[in-house]
Amino acid sequence: MPAQPLATKLAPPAAEQQEARALEPWLFPVFFLSGSAALVYQVVWQRALHAIYGVDAPSVTIVVTAFILGLGLGSLAGGALSRRCPRAAVTLFALAELGIGLYGAFSLRLFALIADITHGIGHVATGGVAFLLVVLPVMLMGATLPLLVGHATSRSHNVGRSLGNLYFINTLGAAFGAFLAARYLLGGLGLRATTQVAAALNVLVGVLVMVLRRRRRGAP
Repeated sequence: MPAQPLATKLAPPAAEQQEARALEPWLFPVFFLSGSAALVYQVVWQRALHAIYGVDAPSVTIVVTAFILGLGLGSLAGGALSRRCPRAAVTLFALAELGIGLYGAFSLRLFALIADITHGIGHVATGGVAFLLVVLPVMLMGATLPLLVGHATSRSHNVGRSLGNLYFINTLGAAFGAFLAARYLLGGLGLRATTQVAAALNVLVGVLVMVLRRRRRGAP
């Protein structure tokens, strides 16, 4: 039996290349919407937490730190999951989006409930409460990028390109979400309705990804 050429052995199967080309375009609008929703939450939750605990410099620093730390922890967790379960990365991304949307839909009610219990506490305790209020959904937000990068890299075999493209589109979506929230949504809809818009975006993204994933698996 003649040996196959080295290029043939190293090249991914034609079916896999075709799947990569079919899936890749969907990643960009999906991750754009994900980034938009994330920054809408950040704007809304910061305003809600500042209304509860004050708007002095320590309070602002505490809330921002809680977001940054949550994103970092989520990124670490998402990277570990994408390496351990590369084939499930897209499904995990969809579940993360659904989880963010579910939390977002009830977040302001939860904040108000916790505010009644923790009213008048000091800055250190405020930091702990603010962190606990946002850590779970923000970790899910932080996990989305490494999950999709793991998925894209498993098909393109190019980490730099996958990371660069996805990071760019997510950052673009985040900038759009922050502008939309500050310029239009908060003034026109208020905190609660703006949060519901962000939650609806997350649910839309999660359901859309699940449907696309199922169709790809069921395709002949």
